Amino acid sequence: MTHSEDQTQSADDGARTAELAQRLSAVRQRILEAAEQRTEDRAHGGELPSLIVVTKFFPAQDVVRLRDLGVRAVGENKDQEALPKSQEVSESLTEREADTSEPVWHFIGQLQSNKAKRVVRYASWVHSVDRESLVVALGKAVGNHRAAVDQNDVAPGPAATADLKCCIQVNLDPEAEEDSQRGGAHPTRVAELARLIVDTDGLELAGVMAVAPKEGDPREAFERLWEISQQLQREHPGATAVSAGMSGDLEAAVAAGATHVRIGSDVLGPRPAVR
Repeated sequence: MTHSEDQTQSADDGARTAELAQRLSAVRQRILEAAEQRTEDRAHGGELPSLIVVTKFFPAQDVVRLRDLGVRAVGENKDQEALPKSQEVSESLTEREADTSEPVWHFIGQLQSNKAKRVVRYASWVHSVDRESLVVALGKAVGNHRAAVDQNDVAPGPAATADLKCCIQVNLDPEAEEDSQRGGAHPTRVAELARLIVDTDGLELAGVMAVAPKEGDPREAFERLWEISQQLQREHPGATAVSAGMSGDLEAAVAAGATHVRIGSDVLGPRPAVR
């Protein structure tokens, strides 16, 4: 790279970082203002909801920029993109020798059971646990990962030393059939899934997650999620996470008691064209 090309690259990096900083500030302000409007029973003792920036389709360098801007958690929907991206971010931060820890990776997309062994290599959270077979696969994957780490066969992921936090994805469509797994588990199946997670070595029941149905008022949907969360906590008091809200319905989710919000385009901008 020539000197002029290096200068151009530096200018582009600076412009992108400035853009992310501006967008991130606006989203954080929205979270703060929404949190100020919560009722006392949804305020979680005044603690603000955690921001998970969804980086799907965006490069690893954007994740590094976000980490420099104070973002602690990032989310990914597709394992085939997430694993190499997490490795690239780790290498980039290591090469800089900066005193910046790696982000916490949250897997938030639909997950095939046969991909569980890859997800445990980088993710600390899985928000999309929606069926018994996936719980079994994740538990087995954590156990196998820990055994491989003990044999020095693989680099240790977060699950090597800490249980994988699992949120049960709930289908909030009021017309969803009980045996349907599309869009999450039916509310009547949450208790059974929760017990299976608790009984599985290597997993920790964190709480619930949902996406508001495209049709209908998101406030009503997130109110249902809050009620499901309260029912869950009666049997599992530590399962307090309520993962809800995206760029378009952040305020409704926070008002309903969300502890985690998943924001993509409002922080990162329009998604780049998929090649």
